[in-house]
Amino acid sequence: MSSDSANSTGIDPAPAAGGRGRRGTAVYLGGAAVVLAVVLGGSLVIDLSPAAALALAVVVIVMALALLARRQMRGGASTAGSAVVHYGVAGVATLLLIQLVPYGRSIPDTPVVGEPAWADEQTRRTMVSACFDCHSSTVEVAWFSKIAPLSWAVKSHVDEGRERVNYSIFAVEPGDAAETIAVILDGSMPPAYYTRFGRHPEARLSGAEIAQLVAGLQATPGMGGDDSITGRYGDDEDDDDDE
Repeated sequence: MSSDSANSTGIDPAPAAGGRGRRGTAVYLGGAAVVLAVVLGGSLVIDLSPAAALALAVVVIVMALALLARRQMRGGASTAGSAVVHYGVAGVATLLLIQLVPYGRSIPDTPVVGEPAWADEQTRRTMVSACFDCHSSTVEVAWFSKIAPLSWAVKSHVDEGRERVNYSIFAVEPGDAAETIAVILDGSMPPAYYTRFGRHPEARLSGAEIAQLVAGLQATPGMGGDDSITGRYGDDEDDDDDE
């Protein structure tokens, strides 16, 4: 068939190929949006800093787009299937690479100077169960908490917790210990991410356990015991109902 006959069909293969390329690129850009949403959403679950989460998402996206460019240079078609494969490869490669980052790989113990004069042993046991993993000189973390990026979040939580109050050095540096009862009553401690997905069940305190803990802390010097907050949990609410 002559070239004139071929052109008489009105089909121009070049624009069609270009259209496929644009559609493939759109698929990858859509995948980038999905990766960004998943990584940022996951960072909220483990309370990873937004900056670290964004950096991870960018690395995965850049790797996947680099694989796309390589495929297109070789004349391969960019499809939804290839996008899934490339993002999967980029995700696994990123996960492996970040294990080389030393931050969070271990959390060293710090000196134990002196704890508060706890009102009773039960108060101390409850505080150890619910608070000491971030607010003491010796912390215990599960094996999976040593895998980045979860290890980054855990290290950040411990560093921040120790900076605010370390009950193991209360004797020389009480920090924010006086706010202990207040943060327990307002529900901010232990934080939600600490007990999410059934983790640390020992830190999920019932109403009766919280009331008992608050009573013990009120009798512990330096723990924020104050008659003005007695009854913020339970008793005052019952009294108000009676009125």
